[in-house]
Order: sequence, then C-alpha cells, then structure tokens
Amino acid sequence: MNNKAQEYLKNYKTIAVYGFSKNPDKVAHSIPVFLKNRGYKVCGINPQKFEVEGIPVYQSLMEVPDEIEILNVFRPSEHCLDVVKEAVERKNLRGDIKVVWLQEGIINNEAKELAEKNGIEFVQDTCIYKIYNSLQ
Repeated sequence: MNNKAQEYLKNYKTIAVYGFSKNPDKVAHSIPVFLKNRGYKVCGINPQKFEVEGIPVYQSLMEVPDEIEILNVFRPSEHCLDVVKEAVERKNLRGDIKVVWLQEGIINNEAKELAEKNGIEFVQDTCIYKIYNSLQ
C-alpha cells in the first residue's frame, strides 16, 4: 500500500482536504498547510467557508473550482461512505478525483469498494504526512 501511496504523492499535485480544520492544533489543519508549503496545490472542504494561509476552504466538494487529484479525508470512518458518494458524483461530472485517501485511523471498506468500483484509487488508514516524509 505504501508504495502506491508514495506514487500518488509523486504523481499528483492537487489535493482537496475534506474536513479541513481552522484550528492550528489539529492535524486536519497542520498537514494541509505542510503540504501547501511543499508545493502542492491545496484546498479545503468544510461547512464553514474560510481561508487559511492562502488555502481556500469551500463548503462542499462540488464547489471546488479547480481539478482535484487526491481527496484527502479527515472525517470519522462512519462518514466516509457519504464522502466517497460525493467524490463519485464529482468524478462522474468533472472527470477528476484520481485518489480518495483516508487518514491514519480512518477505515471504511464499504467506501473503498464504492470508490474502486467507480475507477477511483483508494488509500485508507495511512497518514499522508508520513508518506510524504518517507519520500525524502
């Protein structure tokens, strides 16, 4: 799994973070900022629209105007099936979203099955920050 995850980070440079947090003490804030500072184009999805360090945060996945290659998810496991349903809908409309990536500790096999059935690669229970650092 980690080899594939490493390849995704090498090959894809646009990341949307589902569950982006305003709180700088949370990893759902610090990891996206870290990735932005390493050259990735990052945006967030959160019901509260805001901006952090030049990272725009949209209220829904469909509102994101730019192409999304990796959808990095910081939501509880039980919410991930709904997130993947949104991702599949967006992929069908826009043709983007290559990978859905659930952060470390987040697992939803039903979401995995739905994503893969719809041509979306899937990573779960894997920290994007740790994978990035393993590339160095």
